Amino acid sequence: MKRFLPILSFVLLLSACVDTTGISASSSKEPRGNLNSSVVVTEYGDFQCPACIASNELITKPLFQKYSSRVRFEFKQFPLLTIHEFSMPLAQASECAADQGKFWEFVDMAYGEQMKMEQATPPQTFKSSDIAVWAKNLGLKADLFDRCTRSGIKQNAVMADFNEGRRIGINGTPTYLVNGQKMETNDIKLITAAIDTALKTAPAKAAPKL
Repeated sequence: MKRFLPILSFVLLLSACVDTTGISASSSKEPRGNLNSSVVVTEYGDFQCPACIASNELITKPLFQKYSSRVRFEFKQFPLLTIHEFSMPLAQASECAADQGKFWEFVDMAYGEQMKMEQATPPQTFKSSDIAVWAKNLGLKADLFDRCTRSGIKQNAVMADFNEGRRIGINGTPTYLVNGQKMETNDIKLITAAIDTALKTAPAKAAPKL
């Protein structure tokens, strides 16, 4: 731990020099799906977690496709700092993207691009500069996004999710909850059954017409 302290101090010093005009420290990420639903699926994830990358394709996307009109979907940050070097920068970057209304687009891009890197021959290594490329591809305002990520202003918002997760017993990623009930395994059949039961006992309101 001691060897990281000088680096951390340098990062904090650089962050203090960044202009944060027009940037909020609060999280602005919004849920998706049926925002009026009384049935809520929550995922605690880490953008550098290989299992999260797989579950995004095999669990999260199929669930959203099936239940988007009846269920509210939420994402909570749970960066595994001790094993994933870029988990905090990625989490903060997603919060910065949320400020520009592109949180869920950033989620899919982060997981998708990391999957490409792993499948490349030879495997490619993630670099912090890749985040800026993703932001450009999402059409984000470059200066605003750059200042947001470099400032570290979203760290407390990320840690608020993380600490909330720890309080309710989350200890790894990905972890799914249905109406606050933690799923013991990342099995789409188990999660689907839990959602169906929740919909029967507390039917979701119809999605509002636009």
